[in-house]
Amino acid sequence: MTMEKRRVVITGLGAVTPIGKTAQAAWTAARDGVCGIAPITLYDTSAMKVKLAGEVKDFQPEEYMERREARRMDRFTQFAMAAAGEALARSGLDMAREDPARCGVMVSSGIGGMNTIQSECKKGAEKGYDRISPFFIPMIIPNMAAGQIAIKYGFQGMCVCPVAACAGGGNAVGDAFRHIRDGYAEVMVCGGAEAAVAEMGVGGFTSLKALTTCADPARASIPFDKERSGFVIGEGAGILVLEEYGHAKARGAEILGEIVGYGANCDAHHITAPAPNGAGGAACMAQALRDASLPPEAIGYINAHGTSTAMNDVCETQAVKAAFGPHAKALMMSSTKSMTGHLLGASGAVEAIFSVLALRDQFAPPTIHYAVPDPECDLDVVPNQGRSARLDYVLSNSLGFGGHNTSLIFKHWEG
Repeated sequence: MTMEKRRVVITGLGAVTPIGKTAQAAWTAARDGVCGIAPITLYDTSAMKVKLAGEVKDFQPEEYMERREARRMDRFTQFAMAAAGEALARSGLDMAREDPARCGVMVSSGIGGMNTIQSECKKGAEKGYDRISPFFIPMIIPNMAAGQIAIKYGFQGMCVCPVAACAGGGNAVGDAFRHIRDGYAEVMVCGGAEAAVAEMGVGGFTSLKALTTCADPARASIPFDKERSGFVIGEGAGILVLEEYGHAKARGAEILGEIVGYGANCDAHHITAPAPNGAGGAACMAQALRDASLPPEAIGYINAHGTSTAMNDVCETQAVKAAFGPHAKALMMSSTKSMTGHLLGASGAVEAIFSVLALRDQFAPPTIHYAVPDPECDLDVVPNQGRSARLDYVLSNSLGFGGHNTSLIFKHWEG
């Protein structure tokens, strides 16, 4: 006898991104093709090759939390707290009526407190390492965004931080989905947060030759374009509130969408390069389709990982062709990283939010600044202009260093 799988719906969304500091503001900008990539202001780039990033503009942590609290959190945790506050307010969840042991948190970060690591290492070198901040460790560890959210809202269920590079945000949403579906919780706050726009973070990716050194914001993050030359680093957070369907319905929550499928696997191939022909990504998407009991033809739009690196975009295109067969040419696949840059551990979560809102609005966001077609990336990348479209199901891909792959499938909510 097989147990009926529980349905999982989305009741809250929150985001802090380079193109908007709420989920709706970011989505409106993504619909309109707004570019959030600009010269770096967080530090002096004069002696560095990379000049551009997707920074969160004018972020004031005191607008979201007490100044004293903010001073004990790295920027990535501040982003997560701001996004979680928005998502939980949107969900209308009243913790006084909930069993806190049945409410959990899964929030990813790829790197954790990069800004704090850099500033405190500098202080230690100058003044001695016994003089660094007593909050150094709790500020840098990647799980602290999840921990701080649980502490603030009283969530006593499973609280973890999946660390899987650029796929971590996708893992957090997918693992939270499974956790509810399999009966371990009624409510999960999930997503990702990242703030690695610091000299160490950008310098590390630069020496790895992963970032573009293009100084023109209109030609820097150009996924699927033949002239792409590396990704643009971004920062921010995306948080979703997932609930068991019956639980959400019983409390009269507004349902924004449903999550129906999740695939997660590993290329087991190379520390930074994707597997040849996108084999791992293809298997991951096929796994998500099986999990959702859907044929390939059900998917109308893919929010691509689409980083704007030479290898990723070709391999992802090949992966989609392998997983979807003839339907690959019929579906739309755009990269919102053309607007936000690459938010690393937060990217899968922010793109999950965009996928849910694409379904709500029946609208596929564009890949902006697309100018020179690449014959190896020959799918419909929704160039430059977003478009209205009938969307029943949307798939979102995240692929990370280490060979990590995730695919999430969302369903349009007929409210």
